Amino acid sequence: MANTKVIASKQQQVDEITAKLKASTTTVVADYRGLNVAQVTELRKQLREAGIEFQVLKNSLVRRATESAEMAALNEVLTGPTAIAFGGDDVVAPAKIINDFAKKNDALKVKGGVLDGQVVDAAQIKALAELPSRDGLLSMLLSVLQAPMRNFALAVKAVSEKQEAQA
Repeated sequence: MANTKVIASKQQQVDEITAKLKASTTTVVADYRGLNVAQVTELRKQLREAGIEFQVLKNSLVRRATESAEMAALNEVLTGPTAIAFGGDDVVAPAKIINDFAKKNDALKVKGGVLDGQVVDAAQIKALAELPSRDGLLSMLLSVLQAPMRNFALAVKAVSEKQEAQA
């Protein structure tokens, strides 16, 4: 009877991990071996402030969840101690925070992850981390959209100043 409870508990954990994998826009898998408690706490704090869930999970449970979520290719990176960051709305945030933290702390290694349901390697996660944040991208788009109007206004102003100078 105790065995049945343990199996049911593990199945519930697998179901929760599967749901998180499917719901997450960006999932980053990292090896945290070598980080001390203060460093892990600081990383968790940074991720939590950005609305990202960070968990240390058993590889066997994650493997079962990846198979249920049809992301079995992620199993290749599930070796050794594994911590997983499940991102929310901002696609870039989990990768950026973990990559920036890894630059300051050599012990943290990005193993790979999932981006919009597609399994990606560590190099792709690092490339994603180099992108500007969502707010940065929106401000870039806004400046591109405003440029024609600004240039037109400057041209009109230059023409009116030239006419005033001639008069």
